[in-house]
Amino acid sequence: MTTTMTCPETRERAEPTTARRSSIFVPVCDIMEQADEWIVQADLPGARTDNIDINFERGVLTLHATVQSRQDDTCGSFLLREYGIGDFHRTFEIGEGIDSDKIRAAFKNGVLTLHLPKKEAIKPKKITVKTE
Repeated sequence: MTTTMTCPETRERAEPTTARRSSIFVPVCDIMEQADEWIVQADLPGARTDNIDINFERGVLTLHATVQSRQDDTCGSFLLREYGIGDFHRTFEIGEGIDSDKIRAAFKNGVLTLHLPKKEAIKPKKITVKTE
């Protein structure tokens, strides 16, 4: 049995692979608040750990990741080409309530997870009420 793939909406030939940067992508993110930290998860498909830069300065968190092309010039002609070459970039205004010395980052399966611990001064405090 032979399977063929056609893409009727794409009649023009796909442009050849180039090493140029064509786009800046905004990663999709989730931010969750817990009692002692904020957790940021960002989708960075195609990124590698050594191509991810994270900065926290003056209350602004900046994420940047460079993604290399996943095709080379020897992969043949394309019937459909939607995967762009580009960088991921996103900034968040977090404020100064982060203990920047304790920020942790992990990257697994294309998802960056940041743990942003709160400074002691802004953590919620439980106040006990006594009967007099």
